[in-house]
Amino acid sequence: MSISTLFLLLLSVLPFSLCKTTIEPCSGSDSCRALLGYTLYTDLKVSEVAALFRADPYSILATNAFNLTAPDAAHRILPAGLFIRVPTVCACSDGIRKSVTTRYTTRPADTLASIATNIFSGLASADQIRQANAITDPSTLDVGQTLVIPLPCTCFNSTDNFLPAVYMSYVVRDGESVQGIAATYSTTVADIMNVNAMGNPTVHPGDILAIPLPGCPSIFPKFASDNGLLVANGTYTITAGNCVQCSCGPGNLNLYCTPAPIAVSCSSMQCRNSNLMLGNMTAQPTSAGCNITSCNYGGFVNGTIVTTLSTSLQPRCPGVHQFPPVIEIPTTVLHETSEFPPAPSPISGAEPGVVIPAPRSPLPGKGLAFPGATTATGPVAPAGSTSNAPSLIRLGQLLLHIVHLVVLVKFLL
Repeated sequence: MSISTLFLLLLSVLPFSLCKTTIEPCSGSDSCRALLGYTLYTDLKVSEVAALFRADPYSILATNAFNLTAPDAAHRILPAGLFIRVPTVCACSDGIRKSVTTRYTTRPADTLASIATNIFSGLASADQIRQANAITDPSTLDVGQTLVIPLPCTCFNSTDNFLPAVYMSYVVRDGESVQGIAATYSTTVADIMNVNAMGNPTVHPGDILAIPLPGCPSIFPKFASDNGLLVANGTYTITAGNCVQCSCGPGNLNLYCTPAPIAVSCSSMQCRNSNLMLGNMTAQPTSAGCNITSCNYGGFVNGTIVTTLSTSLQPRCPGVHQFPPVIEIPTTVLHETSEFPPAPSPISGAEPGVVIPAPRSPLPGKGLAFPGATTATGPVAPAGSTSNAPSLIRLGQLLLHIVHLVVLVKFLL
């Protein structure tokens, strides 16, 4: 047996540690709302993170249950290493689910690897960026060049085992396990394995998993601009031109919408034929139970906030609505850095008969972690060059291992 033949045989039998990315085949033009798990590579303002992902600053604040009423909230500085959720739209492109709305303008010293690994926290690989932009020579990038950044996302009909769910793309970090990730995000190992088509619960740094988060679905009409709105449990979202704030949990998975605590000009939020405003309700005990009349949000249609008045008979009168805990915006700087910040881009129980008002702003909670979130302690390990490519570190280790084996075999022969 020749050395070259033996080398090929070794390549075929040695276990490759592959960087995994969930790929969801698709067709058509439908889309869904999804989340990106992002670790800040440097200190960034909320507005700079929003510009980086072409998101709305208030949507980022709401998705992470940060206090929207904090002074100058959209321009607060978030510390390097902080893990946050970034809302995105997951569309169908080239036959698979991904978000292709993010653009990045290159700066001096940028490389495809540094853009992928550092700036976008491993959510995209250098090869994916190269392919998306038809770059023939990745060693030369023009300063000021605009790149499309293909980001991973999944929809799966917005359900997990037929229960409402929103999916977060999560980059596995060093030392993490599927069991630990499942416990952090209140899901199961089996669910993560099924969603990500895993044969076993083994992950490596740089792998990108789709994490199903229980969600509160909406039933807005198809012609509403926020049709299909889905809010992850324990969080908020901003809609209707930043006029309406919807929350999910903690007691149930029913969407609850109120006027947003942001000073913007909004259309009327009063229900017709009623003095109730959006989020208000009345409760009247009767011999048969409790008559509930509520003013609910029905979607954003042609610049108008649709409200619907509903009545129901419940066994007992509800208490004051419980909102997900709101936390103060983290501002602690973990360490100094010489990195350039990304260049901003355009961003495109109740008493009988008493009206229960909807608070315009939930009371801030305590601590610096929102439900299900983790805090990063440093940069993630570099992702592979493609969605199925080995990471650079593991590839180097593997090749070194192969060389050692070939030398040993040659010596024995």
